[in-house]
Amino acid sequence: MPIFSPDRLSPEQGKILLTLARQTIAARLDQPVSSEKQQSLEKALQDHIFNTARGTFVTLHKQGELRGCIGTIAPDESIAEGIRRNAVNAAFGDYRFANLTAAELNQIDIEVSILTDPAPLDYSDGDDLLSKLHPNIDGVIIRAGSASATFLPQVWEQLPRPEDFLSHLCSKAGLPSDTWKNNKLEVQIYQVQHFSE
Repeated sequence: MPIFSPDRLSPEQGKILLTLARQTIAARLDQPVSSEKQQSLEKALQDHIFNTARGTFVTLHKQGELRGCIGTIAPDESIAEGIRRNAVNAAFGDYRFANLTAAELNQIDIEVSILTDPAPLDYSDGDDLLSKLHPNIDGVIIRAGSASATFLPQVWEQLPRPEDFLSHLCSKAGLPSDTWKNNKLEVQIYQVQHFSE
């Protein structure tokens, strides 16, 4: 069953976070934002919900292709601080991509994700695990020793079969792709609200 937090953000609040992410990246690229826009954003961010501690992700796409994605699962900081930090990291700290350039700024689309707190998922074997996942709803974290990885729920769009989703997730963690079939993994699930430009 969905475990969504009661603190859901409105579409307007999602737009504020998208503006925050874009302005934060623009500032790092020395792209000026008018003081009027900065003041408007700071005023909007005074809403108490943005001070709520939640996990956050920022994802960048360029012409429909992934251009950076960094986030934090644990609710260790406020939504606003998480979006600021992960926007910078997605643009300049994702080892899979070169740093974003000023010339690219107007070519990227930004997506922000706000996570529920992860909850453990108990299962007996691979078939039981498959039966307990909710495609397109659950984000999944797996851990085995020092290896760990997560997929946001949005990844189900590329990997709609739970078997493929889990196999790719194991590979992302550096584990054999069939590790999920035996009960050696610690599994947690979470859900997200996501907003896109």
